[in-house]
Amino acid sequence: MSILTALDWRYAVRRFAEERIDEQQLEELLTATRMSASAYGLQPYRLIVVASAEVRRQLLPYGMGQEKVAQCSHLVVLAAQTEVGEQTVASYVAQFARVRDVPVADLQRMSDHLNTALAVKTPAQRLAWAHQQAYLALGTLLTSAALMGIDSCPMTGIEADGFDRVLGLTELGLTTSVACALGRRHPDDANARLKKVRLDHQTMVRVI
Repeated sequence: MSILTALDWRYAVRRFAEERIDEQQLEELLTATRMSASAYGLQPYRLIVVASAEVRRQLLPYGMGQEKVAQCSHLVVLAAQTEVGEQTVASYVAQFARVRDVPVADLQRMSDHLNTALAVKTPAQRLAWAHQQAYLALGTLLTSAALMGIDSCPMTGIEADGFDRVLGLTELGLTTSVACALGRRHPDDANARLKKVRLDHQTMVRVI
């Protein structure tokens, strides 16, 4: 499937079938999402995969009436780190050193630059920035799912505090950014047969 065909095929599924996504496909999709672009490469968020039907039922009251929270095969919650700072940078620098086989001492300038970039932001601004990075990953998740023929529906209309409580995210230093339901569209979901409505090229794109 070409990328344009895949993106035209994708839509926000309203009703999911009972079929579950193959675990190997799910793992590949999560890997693609993990490889998403992220400012400075810091990835200040985590992917919480809610495979348990029971836990998804507990989340349902906080899904603003969206039954797909419970219906879908898997629910992925992208959760931002609530404390982004020197420890975030230190962890990244240590991983950078391991992956590229360079001494941590040689990365001091990079470490200083990252810490300075974060230090000029207030805690609220750093959290907002972390949420932005999670949304970058959401774009990768949705596009990759479409290319793999996996249906999805991103959900921002949820009660993040409720999701945080059910999933125990606060204790992990995380807070919900957005949730994404994954699975297979139900054959009775009429929205699958509707034409996609998007701004045309002339309206959307301006070349300067």
